[in-house]
Amino acid sequence: MATTITAKMVSELRAKTGVGIMDCKRALTEADGNFDEAVKLLREKGLSVAAKKASRVAAEGVVDIMVSEDGKTAAMIEVNAETDFVAKNATFREFVTGILSVIIKNRPESIEALKELPYDDNFTVDGKLKDMVFTIGENMNIRRFVIVDGAFSTYIHGKGTTGVIVRFDTDDATAEKPEFAEFAKNIALQIAAGTPPTYIAKSDVPQSVIDEELEVQIKVAKTDEKLANKPDAVLHKIVEGKLDKLFFERACLLEQPYVKDDSMTVGKYVAATAKELGADIKVTGFWLYERGEGLEKREDNFAEEIASLVKGN
Repeated sequence: MATTITAKMVSELRAKTGVGIMDCKRALTEADGNFDEAVKLLREKGLSVAAKKASRVAAEGVVDIMVSEDGKTAAMIEVNAETDFVAKNATFREFVTGILSVIIKNRPESIEALKELPYDDNFTVDGKLKDMVFTIGENMNIRRFVIVDGAFSTYIHGKGTTGVIVRFDTDDATAEKPEFAEFAKNIALQIAAGTPPTYIAKSDVPQSVIDEELEVQIKVAKTDEKLANKPDAVLHKIVEGKLDKLFFERACLLEQPYVKDDSMTVGKYVAATAKELGADIKVTGFWLYERGEGLEKREDNFAEEIASLVKGN
């Protein structure tokens, strides 16, 4: 005799899995009322649903950062979903926080290695990802992460639209000073709020990149009536003399005008802070994640979608 599926049973399964009422009822019916078997069925179905949704564009989501309890390690991650609505969902954000905990604890070397690690007692990270796809109903993707050790500062802008970690080389005593913490936060803010730099200093720019930029700027200069008839050698010297303004100010962090005082460069701000604190301070690395950067954006017409659903009913 088949087990009667009650509203309470469906409600409990829905609370456990986050899955829709009708899917919970079908799973319980198929499992003849066995709660654990129904959970298993829903998870198995989740794998199938995840595969079907995998081709859908996921360019929204969140960038988040976690710092270890001892303050010596930071991890930053970008996890994508299809819509900004899901990106604001508490369950989705808890999932992202959970992945960061796994990263801090296990220090995986790649996305593939991360996905194979245990997320909790029930899932690997990959399994939990597929379960989230089924539960929430959108394609999701763990796009990238980074682990940074040492003296660093972090910054999250716009509730997860942009994330920055900056690493510094200085002594431990300086790194623990509140004045250094404020300075380091300002450097992170610079990277998030200003023109995104590509390099730390001029010395980091490959000569091939400089040569290419010179070539581009010379071609631009030739479109100027005042410069068009000048010999290439002269144009080269003119453009080379302007390369600080044309390129290095934009591409190199230390050459950029400091966002809180554009009368000085970031490099001069670093030097002034080092002198004030009586220490050596160097910027040795930075990581900037902008949510959905370079990804194809999903374009939906919400009004048309609603109208379609209403018409379909």
